[in-house]
Amino acid sequence: MPVIGVLKETAARETRVALVPQSAGQLVKEKHGVLVQSGAGAAAGFSDADYQKAGAKIVASADAVIKGGDLIVKVQPPSPAEVKKLRANTALISFLSPATNAPLIKALAGRKVTAFAMEYIPRISRAQSMDALSSMATVAGYKAVLMAASEVGKMYPMLMTAAGTISPATVLVLGVGVAGLQAIATAKRLGAKVEAFDPRPAVKDQVKSLGAAFVEMELPKEDVETKGGYAKEQSDAFLKAERVAIAARLPKVNALITTAQIFGKKAPVLVTADMVKQMPPGSVILDMAAESGGNCELTVAGKTVIKHGVKIIGAVNLPALLPVDASNMYSRNVYNLLKHMYPKADAPTDPSEEILAASCLTRGGAVVNEAVRALLVKGGE
Repeated sequence: MPVIGVLKETAARETRVALVPQSAGQLVKEKHGVLVQSGAGAAAGFSDADYQKAGAKIVASADAVIKGGDLIVKVQPPSPAEVKKLRANTALISFLSPATNAPLIKALAGRKVTAFAMEYIPRISRAQSMDALSSMATVAGYKAVLMAASEVGKMYPMLMTAAGTISPATVLVLGVGVAGLQAIATAKRLGAKVEAFDPRPAVKDQVKSLGAAFVEMELPKEDVETKGGYAKEQSDAFLKAERVAIAARLPKVNALITTAQIFGKKAPVLVTADMVKQMPPGSVILDMAAESGGNCELTVAGKTVIKHGVKIIGAVNLPALLPVDASNMYSRNVYNLLKHMYPKADAPTDPSEEILAASCLTRGGAVVNEAVRALLVKGGE
């Protein structure tokens, strides 16, 4: 029966916790031991007393968690200092971002850690309850619209007042994945006129079901989606066609929410500097792809810049701005993965099983995920 250790996050501005007291309590009932570093849940509103009430044991330091835990759970990738402390054959569950963290993956393999990446959970029906990418995208899509609303120079809804009628703001959402759909729904709830763009015609009905208008484009003959359900990198010709369709809408757009990302690669630039000039003064671009390069050519990750009278927000780690619900959702994903790993506390699932095999990046001193091995080779690691 593995002892599960919950570390306090050390990354800057990270407020989430990997396991909330409710999930910890469920694991205790299933005969797992749970160690929680003191203060791990404080930023998300969960006290040490909450964990103790659930049956978890509070320990004073990260060292104590790592020493006593057989399986460590985190949100952010472990720091180099944390990796150095991990014992051989310890298991780890967290986001790992191998596309930008090649040295980390190499270090985990060198420590003989069995590392599971939450972003590599396969997009299959029976793994939906473990899909942390979708959970965090839901939170981010919601928060993105609220941030844009607080910065744009007008109100979102149409209002009929004694001073006359105020027209609704126009919100354009680029990318209709989980984050995009939540952004559309949130903007509609706030009363905005919402349009959405995506190169996949199949999502048109989803957009319309939320009361938004779908921006059409002439489609070059290219596949736009991988078998795993992720957006696929497109040719320069395809990107040019996308920009033409988007640019036609920009003169009337007050808030532009961009969500387009390519799994494991740099985000596509859908909005050039010249396109930004077409937007009304006082409008806002909220770039949710900032951490992977940005969908706007002028985006700076983690900063807000003003260019051509347009405020461009390089959004970073939006889920951490809503730590209560983000932690609850992530914790349920982690718990469901743990439950899948250990249907019974003393009877683990075969590591070759599809979900575990897809999400495991390192084991026994080697990088065992083929896609990640290719990334390491490409990056010269």
